[in-house]
Amino acid sequence: MEKLYEGKAKIVYSYEEPDKVVIHFKDETTAFNAQKRDLLEGKGILNNRISSIIFELLNRNGIPTHFIRQLSDREMLAYHTRIIPVEVVVRNLATGSIMKRLGIPERTEFNPSLIEFYLKNDALGDPIICYEHVIAMNLATDEDIREIKEISLKVNSLLRNFLKDKGISLIDFKLEFGKTSSGKIMVADEISPDTCRFWDLKTEERMDKDRFRLDLGDTTKFYKEVLKRIEG
Repeated sequence: MEKLYEGKAKIVYSYEEPDKVVIHFKDETTAFNAQKRDLLEGKGILNNRISSIIFELLNRNGIPTHFIRQLSDREMLAYHTRIIPVEVVVRNLATGSIMKRLGIPERTEFNPSLIEFYLKNDALGDPIICYEHVIAMNLATDEDIREIKEISLKVNSLLRNFLKDKGISLIDFKLEFGKTSSGKIMVADEISPDTCRFWDLKTEERMDKDRFRLDLGDTTKFYKEVLKRIEG
């Protein structure tokens, strides 16, 4: 397979059918715009499986995703899309960067849930942008943004309820979107503890990449716990 793209956590390869790609999940872990790096053995296997389960859930409920099926421990088959260079963050409770930017106390509830846009650009540190920036920079159309916001809120509602039943609180998460050659918008990339903040519903123990960011330890242990709960 020809390597089409390699990022911090995944490699994308061509597939025998040109409208599809193979996504390989790596064990490399980064934080703070890749200033902090490490290798967490088995993390790619866990994120591939967790993402596959969540994408299957979204597909079953009519939310379009690039996911087709899981191929192996580390690989999934997905539709080939052109990634829209806008990362969408949905926040249910305040934590992380928004506290520093706006002085909002941790655990402040956003009702309705807050949607933020970030420019997908590692060199610039993925800066926060507004709707007008998206349009002015020709990153997406007005229709694209309306559809992306609608899909993001549907994902949030579905995933919050699903995880609550598993004893997990969905604090916030990042989504990326891609467009197929026919122009259909789909949820792409991954949905995992790397891209979501998962807290234990009762103890508020962090079960996501914040364990790596904040040097809390046992990162893969908690990724395994997330997988155990959503598989169960």
